[in-house]
Amino acid sequence: MHELSMADAIVKTILDIAEKNDAEEIIEVTIELGKLTLLNPEQLKFMLEVISEDTLLDGAEFKMEIIPVEIECGSCNYTGSIDSDELDHFTPILSCPQCGERDLKVISGRECNIKQIKIEKRE
Repeated sequence: MHELSMADAIVKTILDIAEKNDAEEIIEVTIELGKLTLLNPEQLKFMLEVISEDTLLDGAEFKMEIIPVEIECGSCNYTGSIDSDELDHFTPILSCPQCGERDLKVISGRECNIKQIKIEKRE
C-alpha cells in the first residue's frame, strides 16, 4: 500500500509550507495525480485525511486532479493519450494505440504534485 507512504510525504510537505507561510488553518489542497503512479485516488484521499488529524490540515478538503497518460511513439510518431484503465497494477506495460509498438516516451501521467494549498493566514 504505497498510498500510505505517499500520503505521509504529502502531509509533511504541506505542513512545512503552511508553517513557513504562517498559516492558522489549511482550507483546501489540490493534488495532481498521474494515472501511471498507480495510486488509488480514494485510498490516497482517505490516508491524507487520517494522517491529517490533529494538525493544521485537520478538516481540509483534498481535491484530486487526475492526469491522463500521454505518450510519443518512436516508431510511428503518434503523440497523444492512451487508455490506461486496463493497466496491470503490478506491471504496467504501455504500447502505442496506433501501431502497438513499445518504443515510447511518456509525456504525462507520472505526476504526483501538490498543485495548490489554500490557507488562512495570521494577520
